[in-house]
Amino acid sequence: MKVIKLARILAVTWACAAGAASAADPAATQPAAAPAPVPHGAKPAAKAAPPATAPNSAHTTTPAATAPAAGPAAGAEAAANADSAPLPPPSSAAQHLYASAKHDILQVRSLLKSGRTQSSVGSGFLIGTSNLVVTNYHVVSQFALDPDTYVGEWVDTSGQRGNVELLAVDVLHDLAVLRVNRNGTGFFKMPEQLARLTQGQYLYSMGNPLDLGFAISEGAYNGVIARSFYDQLMFTGPINSGMSGGPSVTADGSVAGVNVSKRLDGELVSFLVPARYAQDLLKKVEAQQKAPSDFTAVVAGQLLAHQSAMVNQLLASPLSLKPMGPYQVPVRESEQMRCWGRSNVKADKPFTVDDASCAMESAIFVSGSLQTGQISIRHQFLRSTGLDKLRFAQLSSASFKNEHFGSNKDTRLTGPNCTEDFVKNKDLPLRAVLCVRAYRKFAGLYDFALLTASTDQGLMSLQSRLDARGVSYENGLRLSRVFLESLSLAQQKPKKGGAK
Repeated sequence: MKVIKLARILAVTWACAAGAASAADPAATQPAAAPAPVPHGAKPAAKAAPPATAPNSAHTTTPAATAPAAGPAAGAEAAANADSAPLPPPSSAAQHLYASAKHDILQVRSLLKSGRTQSSVGSGFLIGTSNLVVTNYHVVSQFALDPDTYVGEWVDTSGQRGNVELLAVDVLHDLAVLRVNRNGTGFFKMPEQLARLTQGQYLYSMGNPLDLGFAISEGAYNGVIARSFYDQLMFTGPINSGMSGGPSVTADGSVAGVNVSKRLDGELVSFLVPARYAQDLLKKVEAQQKAPSDFTAVVAGQLLAHQSAMVNQLLASPLSLKPMGPYQVPVRESEQMRCWGRSNVKADKPFTVDDASCAMESAIFVSGSLQTGQISIRHQFLRSTGLDKLRFAQLSSASFKNEHFGSNKDTRLTGPNCTEDFVKNKDLPLRAVLCVRAYRKFAGLYDFALLTASTDQGLMSLQSRLDARGVSYENGLRLSRVFLESLSLAQQKPKKGGAK
């Protein structure tokens, strides 16, 4: 079977990709492809107008994108459009909370080592009477991944400042723990038994919105969001850029979560990292003898763990099969993965195009230019309604060649190494292209793109694409095989007729 042949050829593709990956180069320029919450709290330093949040720091979430080649909620770009409206005046309860807590709220800054100029800002909070600070990973991502270029600094509400030491990161839940040279007053505690939340109860989020000064905003807790791969709390209240990493507390001051993101396409739809994940990271810090010397390796290990869980969950049960013309196409509909469909049927067109797309609604933020750990599926069914076979072949061929697999100039990943072949699975002959790109900075991670086109019909064509971003080589092959083998002809219903 040529499916096996395609997999064998990939061994060479992998060797090339792995070799190219050794020409490591840090960050990148192009936003990653996968929609989802993008950090919206760490706002880059700016002297004029509302700052664009490149390295983000109060993620800005946008709806999931459907095209595999287009980036996901384009992190930095989405954050650049973050709502800059001023927060509403706080209630008396909020004022009392803020007065009690303000001494333990910090602004966390990322500075260029050269000249110590400000690059991005977020928020954080001191735990108990210790010198440990909880914040978001995306607030500290610059000096976590590139400590030779960036350094961290804290500033409190009285204007005191000092350097920070990064102790631990949790890239999957977007959390980090820092050590600073001052202690908390004891207001923010992370007890063994965390506060139990009920739908509709008031929460109060604190931070430094838009680098304008420390502030508090109030809203309501509205349950756990299941569409994210990892639990997040829905906070119906304003969170603006610069507030990422700040605490969200109950009326009695118990920590409920950590500010992390908001939706740009909704009103007051914001998200918090549940406090239990911060609690787990603090326990890890307590147990470790010293901080890791290389956080890039730590992030890589966590991303590898994520992709394993992500692929295992996706393939835990057979993919669903949906009819498209005479074909059956694989999709996955779940809490984490949503599907959409559309058709361009028009009377003035000599052909029709039906689209079906599925994509995960969350991705893992790694840096201002990279989000990963996401899978998307797309199917396109083209059918002639007025073209002859030659003209339709030109149309379908142009559509197939119009796919993009990445640039050779990308500093985050190697250029695409592609293998093309004609294969046949069970009953459907296909033209297949498989492209693999290696991450330059995170060893063992790859982006896979599989593109197929049916070759059994002259006046119709099924073109399908699978994109798996931030997966191991073995899991990339595993996903590609399952996807390829799931494409098939629809089963024909037997014709009714009596015996003669």
